[in-house]
Amino acid sequence: MGVAKARTKPESAMTDQDRSDAAAKHRDTEEEVQEAHRPDALLLHEIIRAEGEDELRRTAVALTLSAFAAGLTMGFSLIVPGVLKSHLPDAPWAELVTSVGYSIGFLIVVLGRQQLFTENTVTPILPLLHQRTWLNLSRVARLWGIVLGANIVATFAIAYALAETDAFKPEVRAAFAEISHHAVEGPFLTTLIKAVFAGWLIALMVWILPATGSAAPFIILLMTSLVSMCGLTHIVAGSINAFYLVVTGAIGPAEYVWRFFLPTLIGNVLGGVTLVSVLNYGQVAPEVEERGAPTR
Repeated sequence: MGVAKARTKPESAMTDQDRSDAAAKHRDTEEEVQEAHRPDALLLHEIIRAEGEDELRRTAVALTLSAFAAGLTMGFSLIVPGVLKSHLPDAPWAELVTSVGYSIGFLIVVLGRQQLFTENTVTPILPLLHQRTWLNLSRVARLWGIVLGANIVATFAIAYALAETDAFKPEVRAAFAEISHHAVEGPFLTTLIKAVFAGWLIALMVWILPATGSAAPFIILLMTSLVSMCGLTHIVAGSINAFYLVVTGAIGPAEYVWRFFLPTLIGNVLGGVTLVSVLNYGQVAPEVEERGAPTR
């Protein structure tokens, strides 16, 4: 018995309908490949750069309110670990559990699209690197000044509320104090180095989030819990701890500035801008120029 073999029609024998069907099938295949393929570095760059352009155009009032809300929300990065610590036994594994609690503030802020200073070491920097003009530099400086200022004012407000009210039991407030001392225990250089690593991790989180889809909450929990687990310093979350000590009289305002604020700010900016924004921009810069990526 002979077996019939399927043959592909030669192009000369194809009708217009055959060609149309083949083209449609090719387009469908390309779309499936694009959906299954992870975003490449250039696509991630363009997504984050577009977000940065949007942030740079926001009004001062919108930025201030969003950043103030973020500073208040970050209070949960002290509240949750403090509550957990007050209920957990004094064991080595307990710190791992409280590190997860530290992530709650970040989780709410990032998913809620509130303005956090360390995220802005990436998003507005890409438009600046793409168009290195004094105008863009002034726009970034404006954004940084508003967001950082509102973040810090809000962290003082939430720290004052935690220290001066009876919202939490004495044992929980004792846990707040114990956790907070870690923020100011190191010398200037040590704190700065720890802050570089923290800024690096947070900026990496911002860079990879567009590629994570529904896994975004897990990525936020993972990256931010590493900051706490490794004892690194974050300018906003750590300011709540340091201000808690200032309000309770454990340290003075000058100690907050010199032992925490300045080294942490410098380190977070260095870690985010140089180790993530500049390096990741560098790997796609030739493609950006070759493809003529649109500017806004």
